[in-house]
Amino acid sequence: MTTETLRVRLTSRRNLTPQIREFTLAAAEGGALPDHTPGSHITVRTPSGAMRRYSLVNDGEAPEHYTIAVKREPQSRGGSQSMHDDATVGTELDIEPPINDFELTEANDYLLIAGGIGVTPIYSMARKLDRENSPFHIIYCTRSPEDTAYLEDMQSAFGDRLTLHHDGGEPDRAYDFWDHFEEPKDQHVFCCGPKPLMEEVQGVSGHWNEGRVHFEDFKPVEVVRADDTPFEVELKASGRTIQVPADRTILETIRQAGIPTVSSCESGTCGTCKTILIDGTPDHRDMVLMEHEKENRIMICVSRALSERLVLDL
Repeated sequence: MTTETLRVRLTSRRNLTPQIREFTLAAAEGGALPDHTPGSHITVRTPSGAMRRYSLVNDGEAPEHYTIAVKREPQSRGGSQSMHDDATVGTELDIEPPINDFELTEANDYLLIAGGIGVTPIYSMARKLDRENSPFHIIYCTRSPEDTAYLEDMQSAFGDRLTLHHDGGEPDRAYDFWDHFEEPKDQHVFCCGPKPLMEEVQGVSGHWNEGRVHFEDFKPVEVVRADDTPFEVELKASGRTIQVPADRTILETIRQAGIPTVSSCESGTCGTCKTILIDGTPDHRDMVLMEHEKENRIMICVSRALSERLVLDL
């Protein structure tokens, strides 16, 4: 399975916070890029080769560039770290065209909730709603003002339609959303942020009508777990055997070994890296394979081994 890609060039980058950097990408050959709507994301092949999804921040009508913001993750396995360290002005990257799984719906009123780097699609939505004079309010939760991307831009643009909350990293100081959800409203809610924030919003909105509360989550699968162990993979077609460490996926290890393979989401949701399993007992962690496929197929971007060894047709 192959996916269309676009070649882009990094034209500028700037620091938004100590850990978040903004990147502006233009078509490598010039001209407009494909349109997109607020909530869209692109998949970027980072300098390390890792495929990562990033929400688009800028306007989507006949865009001459795409703007993304990337947080350097402390336990980066190659994506965010390589963007921060190796994606310099002039760097060319391959991306997949915009996809929107977090589309704004028609509503009389909007509540937009962002946590940390989850502000990127929320900021894009707010800018569109502002241009259209649609009623909305934003709740933006971060650790501190210094950790708040687009702080001054959003304060200037949205004024009292923006509520900022800084918890200092202390769970006891987390924002209390109950007042916003106690009584169901004629309103649509869009939420993007870390897992605890999204779980809190899910918890307090359970009595709302279905379809009123929308979530964006790029990490539906826990790719590496604390109790993971190393295992061996024989690549039958290549005639090589590799050792997969506890903190790396099969795909990442194959890539590091210089063996060509294909991937897209790298989160177990798209099916691009589906591989024939010849032998061994897999630990399936994807969200794609049908039950009848699990005996002889594996998604190498997320799944691992329950046996000491797997044999793959690669």
